[in-house]
Amino acid sequence: MRRTLRFAAPCVRRLRFTGLRMRLAAAFTAVALLASVLASGISYVLLRRVMLQRAQDAVLNDVRATLAQQVPPDLPPDVEPLVEAALEDALRSEPGRKATAVPVLGHGGPGLPPPGLLDVPVTSEFARRAMRGVVFQRVDRNGTPYLLVGARVSTWPAPAEPWRTTPPMVFVSASLRREAADLALFTRTLLIADAAALAAALALALLATGGVLRPVRRLGAAARALGEGRLDTRVRVQGRDELADLAETFNRTAQALERTVTELRAMEAASRRFVADVSHELRTPLTSMIAMTDVLAEEAAEDGGGAAARLVADETRRLGTLVEHLIEISRFDAGAAALVLDDVNVADAVGATLEARGWREDVAVEGPADLFVRLDPRRFDVIVANLAGNALKHGLPPVSLRFGRPEGEDAGGVRVVVADRGPGLPADVAPVVFDRFVKAEAARTRSEGSGLGLSIARENALLHGGTLEAANGPEGGAVFTLWLPDGTAEELL
Repeated sequence: MRRTLRFAAPCVRRLRFTGLRMRLAAAFTAVALLASVLASGISYVLLRRVMLQRAQDAVLNDVRATLAQQVPPDLPPDVEPLVEAALEDALRSEPGRKATAVPVLGHGGPGLPPPGLLDVPVTSEFARRAMRGVVFQRVDRNGTPYLLVGARVSTWPAPAEPWRTTPPMVFVSASLRREAADLALFTRTLLIADAAALAAALALALLATGGVLRPVRRLGAAARALGEGRLDTRVRVQGRDELADLAETFNRTAQALERTVTELRAMEAASRRFVADVSHELRTPLTSMIAMTDVLAEEAAEDGGGAAARLVADETRRLGTLVEHLIEISRFDAGAAALVLDDVNVADAVGATLEARGWREDVAVEGPADLFVRLDPRRFDVIVANLAGNALKHGLPPVSLRFGRPEGEDAGGVRVVVADRGPGLPADVAPVVFDRFVKAEAARTRSEGSGLGLSIARENALLHGGTLEAANGPEGGAVFTLWLPDGTAEELL
């Protein structure tokens, strides 16, 4: 039955700042923030310009109107101080303003108001420019903005007295505190609006990226399920966009992979079944052939010859061993191999294995005599026999076998190390020494071994839940290290 993934449940749903969703959300938020800041900046500049221009125009128009209203066309003698006082009073009528009228000096130079009469000082340059007409300047003093206006009375009678022929100078300082407060309030409003826009943009970006990345997560979960061997996994196709095309491509790929793997598995199963059937069919005639060739070899030896008969007997026994190995391999491939656990004295088991094969004098054994481990004695015998036989055939004496408890406190079980003083494992053989039909002398097309002994030994170790490793010793020679756990049948099966 085909499985269709609708949700990304296998995904780890944690926030990752380096993930695609966060990168997309950050990009969307940055764009929204940039647009909001630009709009706020432009609004602030335009509003500031309008407010300052309005305040400036109001002060300038008031100064001009006051000058036009307070200066009469005919100025009687000795009333100049009265006119100056009237100008100052009129120009100070608005809150936040200070004004003063300063007579022009006798030599025609501009006069400067005494310090303290205005909120901001008047420079000589500003006063000279005011001689030619109405001038203004924005000045910031102690954090408060001011508008400084300077003007010269343009209509003045020309009496006989020379000191009255020069009109006075008028200076006005107007506070822009209210405008500055309005701008500050507007700035705070813009900041609040920008923050709200940023939060809204982030929320919308997370929602949008969630909708985009949800199909990606489903594809990721489906890919992981496919990698775990669930070849019937498919994803639901939604929409007609690029992600939908990707989902359809994934489904087609998964379907092709499922078909191919199914065919390969069927072929592999047929191949294993063929090997198992052939091995079983060969076992019975080979048993009879081994018995007959042994009899023929003995009879030929009694007659003083029998070299050919002995050769046939040896090759028949080799063929029988190969068949037995193939049968054992087929059991592992079919998953039919099982453990029969028992409490085993490791020293006795190792001694029995070497004694049965006539290797007791060729292998130096070292280990405690009272070490008991719960394992399968028949399969332990196969492992030890293969390791010791490999060391004797391909290495040089002395061959040693050491066993005992592993160094780790929590490991338990038994650790067996088989070493020789031969040339060691070639560099090209070491990574594949436990593969099937691998021989140390690969150049020879025929040797005494079948190439399956080490592979069977490792399969037996893995069946126990242990490990089997191969390496070259520091003093030369190959070193095989076996570790088997000590457990109950329920723990190992």
